[in-house]
Amino acid sequence: MRELFLALLSGERAHGYELKQSLEREFGDLLPALNAGQIYVTLGRLERDGLVVGHAVPGDSRGKRVYELTEVGREALAAWIEAPVSRGRLKDEFFMKFVVLASARLAEPRQLLEGQRREYLQSLRDLNTLLEPNGKGPAAELLVEGAILHLKADLEWLELIEQRLALKEAG
Repeated sequence: MRELFLALLSGERAHGYELKQSLEREFGDLLPALNAGQIYVTLGRLERDGLVVGHAVPGDSRGKRVYELTEVGREALAAWIEAPVSRGRLKDEFFMKFVVLASARLAEPRQLLEGQRREYLQSLRDLNTLLEPNGKGPAAELLVEGAILHLKADLEWLELIEQRLALKEAG
């Protein structure tokens, strides 16, 4: 969230509620619900770290503050923009569970695979439902479509695991 807030503050000053609205406008209900506490704790940390500075809104009795990027914040934002995002998935929770349970003979490997396949297929159905016309913005649609593609790849991966199991059993 830190970097998203920096990006949203790059153009002009904003207060926490405006940041919340911007994220909700872009992603709708696809992001976990943001509460005001989360937003202001994050802004407080950004301010503590010298990435943003907050200014009291004159005449506001509630202590409302608007935030803007500092030069250090602009540098941090530029570094984040330039850095690619890693997608390494060597810590796949299902696969680690599968290997440990199968090697300890605590579960039947094919049943684990079938249960995971059902989970992926249900997730795929749920995501397809989110794509139905409902006024989501283009960012939200792309996020859902990306998740669908990842699930399809995960389903292919399960098939590969099954093929390797069959080869092991045959050999």
